[in-house]
Amino acid sequence: MDNKLSKNAYGGVAGKDYVPYVSSGSKSGGNVAVLIIGIILAVIFSASTAYSGMKSGLTVAAGIPGSIIGSAFIAAFAKQKGILGKNLVQGMASGGESVASGIIFVLPAILLIGAKVTFLEGFVVGVGGVLFGIGVASLVYNYLMIEEHGKLMYPESMAISETLVASEGAGESMKFMGIGFGIGGIITVVTSSFLNVTNNVISYVNETFYKWKFEVEVNPLLLGIGFIVGLEVSVAMFAGSLLSNFGIMPLIGYFSNLGRDGATVWNNPNVAINAMQVKHIAGSYVKYIGAGMMLSGGLIGAIKLIPTIISSIKETMNAKDSNSGSGSSAGTLMLFGGVVVCFIGGFVISGGNIAMAIFASILSLFLSLLFVIVSGRLTGTIGTSNLPVSGMTIASIVIVTLLFVAMGWKNPGNNKSLLLFGTFIVTAISVAGGYAQSQKVTFIVGGNKNEMDKYFAISGIVGVIVVIGTILLLSSQLAITGDNVPFALPQANLMSTLTAGIMSGKLPWVMIIVGAAMGVVLFLLKLPVMTVAIGFYLPIATTSIILIGALVRLFVEKTSKSEKEKEVKISNGISLSSGLVAGGSIIGLIGIILRLKFFKDNAPSGFTASNGMAIIILVGLILATIIPIVKSKVKNANQ
Repeated sequence: MDNKLSKNAYGGVAGKDYVPYVSSGSKSGGNVAVLIIGIILAVIFSASTAYSGMKSGLTVAAGIPGSIIGSAFIAAFAKQKGILGKNLVQGMASGGESVASGIIFVLPAILLIGAKVTFLEGFVVGVGGVLFGIGVASLVYNYLMIEEHGKLMYPESMAISETLVASEGAGESMKFMGIGFGIGGIITVVTSSFLNVTNNVISYVNETFYKWKFEVEVNPLLLGIGFIVGLEVSVAMFAGSLLSNFGIMPLIGYFSNLGRDGATVWNNPNVAINAMQVKHIAGSYVKYIGAGMMLSGGLIGAIKLIPTIISSIKETMNAKDSNSGSGSSAGTLMLFGGVVVCFIGGFVISGGNIAMAIFASILSLFLSLLFVIVSGRLTGTIGTSNLPVSGMTIASIVIVTLLFVAMGWKNPGNNKSLLLFGTFIVTAISVAGGYAQSQKVTFIVGGNKNEMDKYFAISGIVGVIVVIGTILLLSSQLAITGDNVPFALPQANLMSTLTAGIMSGKLPWVMIIVGAAMGVVLFLLKLPVMTVAIGFYLPIATTSIILIGALVRLFVEKTSKSEKEKEVKISNGISLSSGLVAGGSIIGLIGIILRLKFFKDNAPSGFTASNGMAIIILVGLILATIIPIVKSKVKNANQ
């Protein structure tokens, strides 16, 4: 077999006539070794995605790094399973990451409204979302993968497939991922709870006439995310931060100085309007304008999806009419299981309110059904990295919130139940994208659909356990509000602000509407509303280091002497950046757990904050990232 996909993998033939890469022999790629490797990667990517996503508001798809690491592990421990085993492992890595990418958008909001969540509550809604998402997506498999072959391109699935068939190059990619993991781990150990020997935030704040703040968090995982997502996304996010920190904040600060004596901040009576500091302006005013921007961005995105929803459902029904066998036994069982678990979970989380359990469960299943189909189709056009999960979730949360308000379910306990139903919905949506991506790879390389169904479901359930456990372990850190919070949680903050504000009637609508209007202006200017809005909401310390990561990528591209050299260096850079994300998030998570569970009051206290030391670490991080990538060009460009 050639180590390259045939041109028919990209289209040109009907899906039913496509001959996969592995076209003869056993279609099974699974055994105990493959399952164990897949579970390990599901644990790593779910924990890493949960940590980094809650910190940055962005998540990184695990398909390609999962295929690289999986190829190396399969070669070492389950070589006889070859490409089909590697495919199952990358699917399981995607399963763990997909679960985390969904749950972290909503579940932490329960902590932000001052409520508690138990492991059982999170587990039930998470597993229900996993099973329902896989089940519905499995039913439309025939349409998405076979009938639409060559029409829905599944760009990330094809990249993963090419990586798998060229897996002899995995050693080089693993080397760069290892370098990145080491860099990320070392810097995180030095600056986090392990040793805490130096400050890692470059900070400049002005509290006088023109109030502003500029900060850079020297964080390897955020720099790695910037390299991966590229300049366009990073600039849009940073533009949002510039607007909030150098436009809106100084303007509010100027007018606040004119405030009368005795007037206090609307949600903090201990702070006088004319004595507000930058942190008060950010937390009590700019935050809510940003929430309005994200809300409008999510709703605009959902409205834009209406034609896709209609066409997807119509074409799916036509496909089902023409081929009733598009599902599978495993997928059908998961769909049924997802429905059952949803209703059981509805009774568990509704506190004995039978009407809530029934009506909210039915509405959650209906919304999940719509958006799971859309998620699978959109994955075929834009991939999972660009999937508008936030927009679909915001639209769903708004609809469910309206049901709760109409039924009179408005107390904090009801808000918690609402957010748990929202967790079910967002998990189903996110998992469907990862599932569709993994099944397209399975179709291309010649694996077994039912086998991927089972392995993906296992990884999804493992992901639920890991993510819920991570959130509960970090609960005291996630609930911190005010200035310099350890986790920004932009999406979860929006969910908590929106649902609690609507239910209590205390939402600062003027600021929300102002933010929503700004979002509409961005839309009319054809700018990425949600990306700018997240940048507006996130601390500028986060968006600035993400931008630096994108600038590192730009430097690598501009210094390449040929397209081949640039392709090789960017590929190595993405591998190294994946290592930075994994190293920074995994080591950071371990550090926080050690502090919370073991160090407690005896944790390292570190030195006095110093911009100088943070700048030195930043320069070191940039050089440590650039040098290995640039040095790789001579060796790899001539291959």
